[in-house]
Amino acid sequence: MADAVADSFIGALRAAVGPTHVLVAEHDVAPFLTDWRGRFTGRARAVVLPADTGQVSAVVRACAAARVPIVPQGGRTGLVLGSVPDAGGDAIVLSLRRLNRIRAIDAANRTMTVEAGCILADVQAAASEAGMLFPLSLAAEGSCTIGGNLSTNAGGTAVLRYGNTRELCLGLEAVTAQGQVWDGLRGLRKDNTGYALRDLLIGAEGTLGVITAAVLKLYPAPQAALTALVALDSPRHALELLGLLQARCGAALTGFELMSAFCLQLVATHFPDLPRPFAAPHPQYALVELSSNESAEHAQALLEAAVGAALENGVARDAVVATSTQQALGLWRLREHIPLAQAAAGKNIKHDISLPVSRIPDFIVQADAALQAAFPGCQPVTFGHLGDGNLHYNVAPPGGSGHEAFLAHQGAINRIVHDAVAAFGGSISAEHGIGALKREELARYKSPVELDMMRAIKAALDPLGIMNPGKIL
Repeated sequence: MADAVADSFIGALRAAVGPTHVLVAEHDVAPFLTDWRGRFTGRARAVVLPADTGQVSAVVRACAAARVPIVPQGGRTGLVLGSVPDAGGDAIVLSLRRLNRIRAIDAANRTMTVEAGCILADVQAAASEAGMLFPLSLAAEGSCTIGGNLSTNAGGTAVLRYGNTRELCLGLEAVTAQGQVWDGLRGLRKDNTGYALRDLLIGAEGTLGVITAAVLKLYPAPQAALTALVALDSPRHALELLGLLQARCGAALTGFELMSAFCLQLVATHFPDLPRPFAAPHPQYALVELSSNESAEHAQALLEAAVGAALENGVARDAVVATSTQQALGLWRLREHIPLAQAAAGKNIKHDISLPVSRIPDFIVQADAALQAAFPGCQPVTFGHLGDGNLHYNVAPPGGSGHEAFLAHQGAINRIVHDAVAAFGGSISAEHGIGALKREELARYKSPVELDMMRAIKAALDPLGIMNPGKIL
């Protein structure tokens, strides 16, 4: 872009959002360019921080006129390079963090309308202050934004009961690739009036338009939530325990997390102050949460009866039921610190996969065996949301080996894991999205018909190809 044209473009951005909210100096732009895990740093022409939907619209119109790519960005907590620009330096970063208002809470309709830049933890807190629950919960909730959650269709620990972010959203406001504003902020649970544009934009990772606000579902705040950590012999026993809990507890079962012995060994090594609930290690663990809208006594009776039955019939080896909020938080910290312990141990190869719940035990056995045959001594780090079929199936190098050298095998390891996922009828991305990191993998596992349909949608809604280019497709 010639200097005069570039100056005119930057001038248009400044006119749209104000001069202080268009960042061009290297030190100002730098914090927006590196991904959450610090693996990649891109380049950008500018970082633009609009304050409202009208300003987003003006910025997109300026970019469309100048044919400048746009990378929408929320809390920058994504794990697939979806919210950072590439190395070309042609794009702008459109940071939505100033769109952070909670516009309305409709208690009778059990909805809240929030802007895309709202931090997830702040949305949870606002719902709580209104005596209700917004159930989306994930490790990055203190930093991630609702816009980012929607753009990746985030999952988290409560999907088993409440569903992914798509199921928690009733309506959207969005800016199209042409800069038009679509006002779909309807708090309706039934609206059968044509194509589901809301569902199309959710999970699209900013490639079809910019989500600026959403109507979210709220739920009655539970009277009590109880947590237990159950020791098990195998993933097969975890599946049996899940079935037992679903049969006995029904909708009260809120979370069911699977963790291997190696996961908790990593946590114990790198975070020795965290609880050690059992005197001896066990092959697998299930972290279980029940919530009740009746009473703490009701939840406790349900959980103790179900866990007791699992111990009695040999499904479970041992169990610890939290007797206080502090103990429950301690058990959840074990789960939440697994990724932190992995990072402290060194680099590893990550996979965010989903499978039919019934096939997870067999997948783990087959994938573990295939990896050991190809890379003897490598260590699968298996944990995740067994209740909804989502595993974080990561692979660490053999003890004592170099992490960088092991990462050189990432392509081959991905092939083993993803081929097994495909063979078991699963998906290579459960809740993190595709971004730029998994784009080539998507092309391998999606059918030509699916890819052609996706390209047709992209071409129709973003004919100039300026919305988050290089992501997904």
